[in-house]
Amino acid sequence: MIVGSANIETLAEDAATIESFGTSEIVFEDVVCFQMTMEMRNQAREAVLPKGLHPTVPATLSMQAWEIGRSPFGEFKMVVCRIGCRSGVRARGYSTRVYTNTQIAATALKQEFGFSTQLAEIDFRHSFDGTDVKVIYDSRVIFEAACLDPEPMSNSDVQYTGTLNLAHTPNGLRLVQLEAHHVASQVERLSPRLLSFDGEAWGNSLLDPYTVVSASLAYETVTFPPVRFVCKPDELAFTGTESV
Repeated sequence: MIVGSANIETLAEDAATIESFGTSEIVFEDVVCFQMTMEMRNQAREAVLPKGLHPTVPATLSMQAWEIGRSPFGEFKMVVCRIGCRSGVRARGYSTRVYTNTQIAATALKQEFGFSTQLAEIDFRHSFDGTDVKVIYDSRVIFEAACLDPEPMSNSDVQYTGTLNLAHTPNGLRLVQLEAHHVASQVERLSPRLLSFDGEAWGNSLLDPYTVVSASLAYETVTFPPVRFVCKPDELAFTGTESV
C-alpha cells in the first residue's frame, strides 16, 4: 500500500491556522466553478503527500478556479491546487496552495477552512465560446489554461471530491476535512489546454502536470457544513481520524 512520503515538518511551514472550528454552515452563492484534472509525473506521486494519505495511480492534480458572487467574505475569486489522493477509502483532494484576489477572502480562507492562501491577480473569463483562467503572482504567470467548445452536460455529471487542508488546529497539526455541497444550475464540458504551470508557486517544484484529462464549468451554489472531522497527517485515516 503506497503512502505519502513528504516531510510533514516541511509541509507545516506553509500551513494556515484555525483558532477554533466554526459551528455554522457557510454559503457561497452565484458561483462559477472551473475544474481541470491532469495527470502528473510519478516523481510527484507520494513525494508531495503526508504519510496519512494514499496517492492515486497515476498521480493526478486538479486545478479549481472559483468566481464567488456572494459570500460572507464578499465577492472574490480563488484558484486552488489539489492533489488526487485517498484518505482511508475515500477519494480526496489534498490542497497545496490557494490564491485569491482580496485580503478579506485570504484571511477567511485561512481561518475558516485552513487553506494555505496568498494574494494574486486572477483573470477568469467565461462565456458562450469558452473559458480562460490566468493567475499572476509576483509579476509572473503561475497558471494559465484556455478552454474552448463548451458542451452542455447533466447537472449531476460532475463530481467534486472533498478537500483536505493541512492546518494548525485546536487539535494540533491536522488534515482538515472540508466538505462542499455543490448544487448546480448549469454544467458544461470543455476542451482544455494547459498553457502555463509553476509547480514551486503551487507548493512543490515536483508538481508537473503533463496530460490534461478533463475540464468542466459549473454555475452553482456551494454550501460548506461545519468541519466535523480532522486527521493526523502522519497516521492513516482508519486510526488517525478525530471528531471536532
